[in-house]
Amino acid sequence: PHGNYMLRKKRFRLSVGLILIIIFMDANTKIQALPTLLPVEYVDIDRFMGKWYVIAAIPTIIEKNIYNAVEIYKKSKDGTIATTFTFRKGGFDGEEKTYKPKGFIKDKNSNAIWGMQFIWPIQADYRIIYLDADYKTTIIGRNKRDYLWLMSRQAHISEPTYNKLIDVVKNAGYDPNLVQKIPQRWP
Repeated sequence: PHGNYMLRKKRFRLSVGLILIIIFMDANTKIQALPTLLPVEYVDIDRFMGKWYVIAAIPTIIEKNIYNAVEIYKKSKDGTIATTFTFRKGGFDGEEKTYKPKGFIKDKNSNAIWGMQFIWPIQADYRIIYLDADYKTTIIGRNKRDYLWLMSRQAHISEPTYNKLIDVVKNAGYDPNLVQKIPQRWP
């Protein structure tokens, strides 16, 4: 009986692996049709660490109808980035959700291209495509131009600053009409 279980387990893993390969091959084909999404030239990783409020996003499925979204980065001893993403679902009083993906810096020269791992072994493309000189606002994008995050060190930004970030989004090849503001309200 134990041998059959192990065989089924191996077959299941192989099937999942093949499905993931097919998905990524299809995704890579689509990526090649778009010009590479260029990251910023350099990120001082120590300055980038800390708390960022998610001001707006082209949301993933888990990020629809969220409030008080915050991303916190902390450099780990092994060189990875411990990430904590929290938000309230459905309203300011909604259930608090927390995710803890791990960031892997892929481009050590710029520190601006990461792999973000929510589930092993998959590392999602994560690119810092805008970062102001004071490390107060940033935009994270992906080569596929499917998801995007506008973040700030403050829970609110001015309308001129927001519009400037939306211009960066447009110039990066994203549809700015897909960007959704994320409500922030803090005591």
